[in-house]
Amino acid sequence: MLYLVSMRVELPSTMPEEQANLIKAKEKAYAQDLQRAGLWRHLWRVVGQYANYSVFDVQSNDHLHQILSGLPLFPYMRIEVTPLAAHPSAL
Repeated sequence: MLYLVSMRVELPSTMPEEQANLIKAKEKAYAQDLQRAGLWRHLWRVVGQYANYSVFDVQSNDHLHQILSGLPLFPYMRIEVTPLAAHPSAL
């Protein structure tokens, strides 16, 4: 199943830089592992924001929830999920 996921990161301004950098490094490794596994199909940055649009190809709603809640930055994110279906005019 394909899902379009919008993620906006909102780190607290009081978070120490070292802590933020550690979380970001863990996030990058986790995201790249998911991309290599074919689950995180596309990852696009939103210009001028600490945000992205991503396409996930996973087994179910529960599987996507498990992946998203495992993101190291999850506690600091606003996430919107849109399930996708094939369009009849798509080639």
